[in-house]
Amino acid sequence: MTTTMKPARMGSLRKTALVAGALYLATFVSIPTLSLYGPIHGRGYIAGPGPDTGAIWGGILEMIVAFACIGTAVVLYPVLKGQNQAVALGFLAARVLEAATIVVGVAGLLTVVSLRQAGAGADAVVTGQALVALYDRMFLLGQSLLPAANALLLGSVLYRTRLVPRILPVLGFIGAPLLLASTAATMFGILDRVSPLSGIAALPIALWEFSLGVWLLFKGFKTAPVPEP
Repeated sequence: MTTTMKPARMGSLRKTALVAGALYLATFVSIPTLSLYGPIHGRGYIAGPGPDTGAIWGGILEMIVAFACIGTAVVLYPVLKGQNQAVALGFLAARVLEAATIVVGVAGLLTVVSLRQAGAGADAVVTGQALVALYDRMFLLGQSLLPAANALLLGSVLYRTRLVPRILPVLGFIGAPLLLASTAATMFGILDRVSPLSGIAALPIALWEFSLGVWLLFKGFKTAPVPEP
């Protein structure tokens, strides 16, 4: 059934889409951390001379991502709630959990930096490696596993309601099982976290989130959401 939107309602939805799109694109600012965190992953980093700048900037970028993750769910919640409240709550909870894992991982790496700056030396090498391993595991859970769940939750609503072109959530549906399989393979030591296959498996989810951000920012929602009876 086709519905007619009031101008005020349309304006509100456009603002929601604009903010959500900007926040989705903001989640991509942490891409440089792959190189920024390179030195801190070295075995001798904590007992060496540094540098610390890359790790600190990487932490800042990831904190931006954490806040953006929560922001996307909070901004989209009023729209999703009218379609399926359970899914809307699930998406919000998953995004908050994703942000929490990012914060825990960043805290671990910055602790390594603090230990190095305090002159902990060779005695803290094992501790430093453990904290870096904690970051890697948090990354695997928070920025590999949960994005797949988010794609299924958000994509299911957007696909059914046609609020955006259906090709966008389809990208998420394709990417979710690939990312889940890649994450499982990494957990069991079959793949390395930064291997080419892992990168290829993560590409559809990244494309889904980037495309969704661009669409919401520049186009907005295609139709007004119709609340469930």
